[in-house]
Amino acid sequence: MNYIGKLEELERDFDAIEAKMADPSMQKNLKELQTLAKRHSQLQPVVDKFREYRKIVGDVEEAKSLVYGTDPEMAELAREELADKEPLLESIEQQIKVLLLPKDPNDEKSVIMEIRGGAGGEEAALFGADLFRMYSRFAEREGWKIEILDYNETGIGGYKEIIFRIDGNGVYSKLKFESGVHRVQRVPATEAGGRVHTSTATVAVLPEAEDVDVEISTDDLKIDTYRSSGAGGQYVNMTDSAVRITHIPSGIVVTCQDERSQLKNRVKAMAYLRAKLYDAQLQKQNDELASERRGQIGTGDRSERIRTYNFSQNRITDHRIGVTLYKLDQYLDGDLYDLVDAMTVADQTERLHTIEAE
Repeated sequence: MNYIGKLEELERDFDAIEAKMADPSMQKNLKELQTLAKRHSQLQPVVDKFREYRKIVGDVEEAKSLVYGTDPEMAELAREELADKEPLLESIEQQIKVLLLPKDPNDEKSVIMEIRGGAGGEEAALFGADLFRMYSRFAEREGWKIEILDYNETGIGGYKEIIFRIDGNGVYSKLKFESGVHRVQRVPATEAGGRVHTSTATVAVLPEAEDVDVEISTDDLKIDTYRSSGAGGQYVNMTDSAVRITHIPSGIVVTCQDERSQLKNRVKAMAYLRAKLYDAQLQKQNDELASERRGQIGTGDRSERIRTYNFSQNRITDHRIGVTLYKLDQYLDGDLYDLVDAMTVADQTERLHTIEAE
């Protein structure tokens, strides 16, 4: 590998961090200890894999020296070891390359998700509810927490739109490829003739932003309150709990009505606004790199049709990577792992190809 020097440097950093964390005086500085522990956990997979690689390199070199020795039996054993270890070496090299890929700075963040019914009227709203249930069950499997920020429910249990926060470690890393248009093919509950309909819903995944990510001036905000019976309710006095915040420079409007407390709704609405503004920054950066984005997986383009859910065939197809699974029922129950892993691998592969081509 041509990056041994970099790996050795990372290993030295890792050893230095471990020594510093073991220093008894560090127990008095919890903030720095937490910073060191985070960096330690980031470096450990790379260092562990490098040490495994180095050991196998030593085994391979030793085996090669025995192949041409005077002991025929030892030479045969050495050839067998080479047959096992050399392919393993190639595999570990590839794993190290993936571990060394630049990390998405948003991967560890919590997210705010938006699901909106698209083409298909009531059926699209019902599909939106199915998607919300699917992501909720996935969050349960992962041990994440869900908070609803705002919603617009139909009379038969669908959602014209629902906005919710998913809080946990690494949420964005697993859900960032969900942004786009999701298409469903099924016989709707509202269809008496048994005909298959095609409807859509859009999903947006916004990494949650901190104050340091987005600067918001209070002078740029217009804050209204209204009855929490639904978005667009009649304005009344300041005791009403639902909150609408308009960011005047961008025209972005966010609402939150899930809490009974106006203060809690305001805090959640501000978090939603920060995420919207941060996402707008990311989209602008992506647009500036449009030529590069065309070759990447999951650009986050909101108009991109990414997936089809076919109920009659129990089939789910991701159009970006050409993967089809016949386990739609399991997927809707929150078992998203096959496609999450497939999208991650496809993205890593594409980025490796880009780096190697440079």
